[in-house]
Amino acid sequence: MTSGAPRVSPRGLEPIETASRDEISALQLERLRWSVAHAYNQVSHYRRAFDSLGVHPSDLKELSDLARFPFLLKDDLRACYPFGMFAVPREQLIRIHASSGTTGQPTVVGYTKKDIETWAALVARSIYAAGGRPGHIVHIAYGYGLFTGGLGCHYGAERLGCTVVPLSGGQTEKQAQLILDFRPDIIMVTPSYMLSIAEELERRGIDAGNCPLRIGIFGAEPWSEAMRQEIEERVGLAAVDIYGLSEVMGPGVASECVETKDGLVLWEDHFYPEIIDPETGAVLPEGTEGELVLTSLSKEALPVIRYRTRDRTRLLPPTARAMRRLARINARTDDMLIIRGVNVFPSQLEELILKSGVFAPTYLIELERDGHLDRLTLNVEWAKASSAGRPSEEAAAHALVHHVKSSVGISVQVRILTPGSLERSAGKARRVIDRRRKE
Repeated sequence: MTSGAPRVSPRGLEPIETASRDEISALQLERLRWSVAHAYNQVSHYRRAFDSLGVHPSDLKELSDLARFPFLLKDDLRACYPFGMFAVPREQLIRIHASSGTTGQPTVVGYTKKDIETWAALVARSIYAAGGRPGHIVHIAYGYGLFTGGLGCHYGAERLGCTVVPLSGGQTEKQAQLILDFRPDIIMVTPSYMLSIAEELERRGIDAGNCPLRIGIFGAEPWSEAMRQEIEERVGLAAVDIYGLSEVMGPGVASECVETKDGLVLWEDHFYPEIIDPETGAVLPEGTEGELVLTSLSKEALPVIRYRTRDRTRLLPPTARAMRRLARINARTDDMLIIRGVNVFPSQLEELILKSGVFAPTYLIELERDGHLDRLTLNVEWAKASSAGRPSEEAAAHALVHHVKSSVGISVQVRILTPGSLERSAGKARRVIDRRRKE
């Protein structure tokens, strides 16, 4: 297999970032053949799954042949807990991460030394694409530990030559103070927690738009274009998206370029994408929205072959880099709410809340059963801006109810709270509480 560690050219871009489509596809096929064979030869799960469908790594003659191979599900990773999916002896692992396990058995991922080097290089590439440069101070407020966010971003920022402030999540008052004291250029954090930090700055009487941050690299949770606008206007920085999954690598699978901010550039030299129909599993034409499926092309410890991410997106043609883009991932197939027969994603409601102009971006969706019907309550807060010119509570609630009904097609109740009433999270924000009976 061709070496997986990216090489940086003197002008900051690697040769693959400006390569032709033919060059990218040829490299993908070479690495894909290696990755599929590596998985089959070293991991009993893949051997059984491939054999059950009657496919063999030798059947992979071209990239489209990958559609013949079985999907990998999160449940498969959980069934092999803790080390059953590793393709190298445990002694060759230099790090182990794991998911939180809040929805079931944790998924465990491992890395060889070369895997860590590749990961750090791809996060460095992502930070550079976002506008980061050697010497910049990077404030990292993602959680450290088994979660991949903190350490993944840390190693990438150091690889680029940045000065890292490894604060991790929580301690919001300290976050705000160190931003004022250390004057970082970049912050890497969840978008919802960025707004919590902004609130803390404002609580101190400081205009968050005057803080030293100039770039925010946000990920780990779905966020809308309206959320981007809110953050940029409120904090005065360029907000760019970064994407990753622990099972696939961690942050740095794809990242936006600051000069375009038009979708996540997927680092196709290390990950091969497919978009499938989440119901049938059929591969969809490029440009069609569906579920993202990813295959790793260079991972040694934990190769992932056709991993169903549950993230909804579509593939877009290249712009700022030679590699294809992912449309903003603002929903997941498993985050979808079914309300009285209507499919609803929290991101749809978030967009309408922010468009109102009078509510803060913090919200909570409560679902309950009222007899045989579902009842959805949107808990929102007044924005902290001056109340001058603010509509009455009744008028504001009525307007939001109307917009949800006309745009999404469901009836909701709206509860308006005073600023600061809803719980703030130092990590991924909790947006939904579902109290409906499980039938």
